[in-house]
Amino acid sequence: MTSIGKNALKEELRPYLKNWYWFVLSLLLFITLGFFVIRYTTPKYKAQAKVQIVDEQGSGGLDLFKELDIFSGSKNKVEDEIEIIASRSNLIAVVEKLKLNTVIQSLGNIRNTELYKDPPINLNLVAPDSIVSKSQLEFFFHFKNKTKFEYALEEGQAFKTHAFGEKLATAIGDIVVTPNISDFDAVKKNEYKVSFKPVNLVAENYKKKIKLGVPREYSNIITLSLEDPVREKAQDILNELILTYNNNAIKDKQEIADKTSEFINARITDISTNLSDVDQSAEDFKTGRGVTDISSEANINLNVGASNRQELASAQTQLNIASSMKSLVDQQNNFEVLPANLGLSDATIANTTQQYNQLVQERQRLLKSSNEKNPVIVNLDQQLQGLKRTMQASLNSTVNNLGMQVNTLSGQQAIINSKIYSAPKNERALRDITRRQQTTESLYLYLLQKREESQIAVASTAPKSKVVESAYYSNIPVAPKKKIIFLAFGIMGLLLPFGFIYTKNLLSNKVENMNKLEGLVNNIPIIGELPRITKSGEKLVSKSDRSVLAESLRIIRANLDYILKSKKGNNNLIFISSGISGEGKTFLSLNLALTMANTNKRVLLIGADIRNPKFEEVLELRSTASLKSGGGNKAYGLTDFLSDEQLDIRDVISSLLIKDSKLDVVFSGKVPPNPTELLMNSRMERLLEETAYAYDYVIVDTAPLMLVSDTLHLARLTENFIYVVRSGITEKDTIQFPIKLKEEGKINGLMFVVNDVKEANLGYAGKYGYGYGANTKPWYKFW
Repeated sequence: MTSIGKNALKEELRPYLKNWYWFVLSLLLFITLGFFVIRYTTPKYKAQAKVQIVDEQGSGGLDLFKELDIFSGSKNKVEDEIEIIASRSNLIAVVEKLKLNTVIQSLGNIRNTELYKDPPINLNLVAPDSIVSKSQLEFFFHFKNKTKFEYALEEGQAFKTHAFGEKLATAIGDIVVTPNISDFDAVKKNEYKVSFKPVNLVAENYKKKIKLGVPREYSNIITLSLEDPVREKAQDILNELILTYNNNAIKDKQEIADKTSEFINARITDISTNLSDVDQSAEDFKTGRGVTDISSEANINLNVGASNRQELASAQTQLNIASSMKSLVDQQNNFEVLPANLGLSDATIANTTQQYNQLVQERQRLLKSSNEKNPVIVNLDQQLQGLKRTMQASLNSTVNNLGMQVNTLSGQQAIINSKIYSAPKNERALRDITRRQQTTESLYLYLLQKREESQIAVASTAPKSKVVESAYYSNIPVAPKKKIIFLAFGIMGLLLPFGFIYTKNLLSNKVENMNKLEGLVNNIPIIGELPRITKSGEKLVSKSDRSVLAESLRIIRANLDYILKSKKGNNNLIFISSGISGEGKTFLSLNLALTMANTNKRVLLIGADIRNPKFEEVLELRSTASLKSGGGNKAYGLTDFLSDEQLDIRDVISSLLIKDSKLDVVFSGKVPPNPTELLMNSRMERLLEETAYAYDYVIVDTAPLMLVSDTLHLARLTENFIYVVRSGITEKDTIQFPIKLKEEGKINGLMFVVNDVKEANLGYAGKYGYGYGANTKPWYKFW
């Protein structure tokens, strides 16, 4: 880093380094606040569980339905199952089962503690669950003795005494409170709060808090997690949620299977009747006709027609099933689960039936917590109506097609029968009865087999998910996070003083020290700065003075000598002024004159601020000057010389001994009525010319530039003009005033001195001191 860059960095950091103690105090304060936040924030614990979504195609019980195509197209998707697990209906069931809408808390001074596992009282509500689940209420109580308690609806309200076991009238109905304590002394001083909240709101809250996800892509394992102040409560919620999800899935499958079994039983009853009729016809035919055997002569024709008859019987069977299905759909007024396709050749009917059953189950589940006017229910009704129309159209088409197929096969059978009719009528009739008997019996046996298989499938239906890890919790709280809180409060503790100092510096329009002034005056020299003097501090320097003030003045003297020697001619006339009164021009004039006089130089100090004289106040010597001076008339001053032509220059010069330093002074004199005109007197120019010739240095304390025009009338007489600015008083904008006067040629040899600079803002030798005046360098000022 270059020296320029290092100096710039120093200047940027100096305001913050000098106020290091504010950073320390702020940091300690915020760290303490962070400690109290951690101390009094209710900790939260995390419970986790893992489940694996089971592939239904691998389930042994459900494999029996593959031929019936009941569960076709129901392939699990983990993303869908995540939504189902955390569905609102499942969480409502969990809240109701665990009674999470009722919370009992022990009140503390700062934070409350929920009593989940072992509450001090038992609450028995007389009102129906449907009313309680939608109500909201809270009340406060504490134990009065082992048989009574005190009750209030609001905290701070007067308590009313009630006995345990009596009915307590509330807004949600009567409540019976019974004690559940073994040690009365442990609870008698505690106050408790009981809250009843609507089940829906509690379920929505946990829906937001429970997090579900998969550990990696394409995984069938779902991770559930929940953060809660009560560890056991979070564990119970996750376990109950998994159980509810599995039970609902099993109930959905059982409902479809039961509906299918009902349909099969109805068909078995119809076919059983047909089979009895066919058997009776065969018995009557043989008995009435005395038929015991069939002639082999008709075997050929009969065998030819056997295949055609089987096709016809199969077509008729499907036509009967399709017609029955069509009648069931047409007769259904409400939305109920339909039996799945029982082997119809049209796959559209099976898929449509499956979609229809899924929507009916979802509608029934939503109706448990809503009504038919709910927009979601209305939307489902519209979808179900559309699916029903689609099934009706498909069934109509299937019935028509099967009817045409039966007619075709019947025509073919008529041709074959015409050949069989040449055989004895008895044999032909018996064969016809036998074929119908076999067809009806085969269908009857098929349905009996499927009924048994459906019952086995229902009994062996497995859950939709397998629990990999039951819910468990960690004893280490996950919130509040101590490291993050301490880090955040530590950063805030540093940012607060930083922001305050930065904003203060950004909004400040005052000159602070010579380093800040350098950026405002461009190439105009700044010959030094003076430190701030306390009320008890010494305001005048002496020969042996080694204070910071003395060293700062010696630096100004050295810089001024360098400038004076760089100019041609006699340039020992020095004007000192400022923008306004109170910026320290008189203080600098007197001390700079003393500092120059300490080098055994002849120095004259002239008080040219005749409107507001200050020398008398600073020196406090007017009344005792004759005791310390070596000549001159102390009754006269500058105004006397300018107004009285009889007075000589020597008459107004007072030779003083100040702190072992000899200094000649021309006091301001009496305040005149016309100061500007008096200073424009030629005697003023004569005074400056003659004294500049007689003395090594002539220092003139002039009036403020921005207040009066007195100094501007005299500024042409000097080539050295020191402009004093005061730290924290002089505004930055006013610095342009003397610079503009210099550019306009109204003042010459402009130089700046910064007065009243805080020790922390001092630069160069002024801030270090030397010898007896040296200060130990603080650790934070290591640059």
